[in-house]
Amino acid sequence: MGFFSGEYDCTVDAKGRMVLPARIKSNLPELDAGNVVLTRGFEACIVLYSQTEFKKIYSKVSGLNEFSEEYRVFQRNFFRGINEVELDNNGRLLIPKMLLGHAQLDKDVTVVGMGNRVEIWSPDLYQKYLIQDSSELAQLAEKYLAPTKKE
Repeated sequence: MGFFSGEYDCTVDAKGRMVLPARIKSNLPELDAGNVVLTRGFEACIVLYSQTEFKKIYSKVSGLNEFSEEYRVFQRNFFRGINEVELDNNGRLLIPKMLLGHAQLDKDVTVVGMGNRVEIWSPDLYQKYLIQDSSELAQLAEKYLAPTKKE
């Protein structure tokens, strides 16, 4: 698995194509041969997974109990936005129009490496989801990352 990190300013052309940042592209597993999966993010963004990483997510979601209405609703909404996309020789990917609309993407985009995935955002929307107060970030780090005492 590649590890995606960093924040990149990119553009989408009039046809909906975007050049994947070189550092992101270089972290795609070779066995995926330039194929990635794009899907709707839970927020107004697009999430890019390598094929290898998406198979893990797919297994979890498809393994949910189909006899549960709540699970079916989740599966239906999760799977409806999935698109397998191939990078062209220039490292560009074509973003489907419905995903461009979901993420409210126009020309300028922010690409963010998130470890096992990449998020593609409208720069204005992305800023709204970022923590502006560093003390809030410190509190979250303490809450989720600080070692706990064993009793």
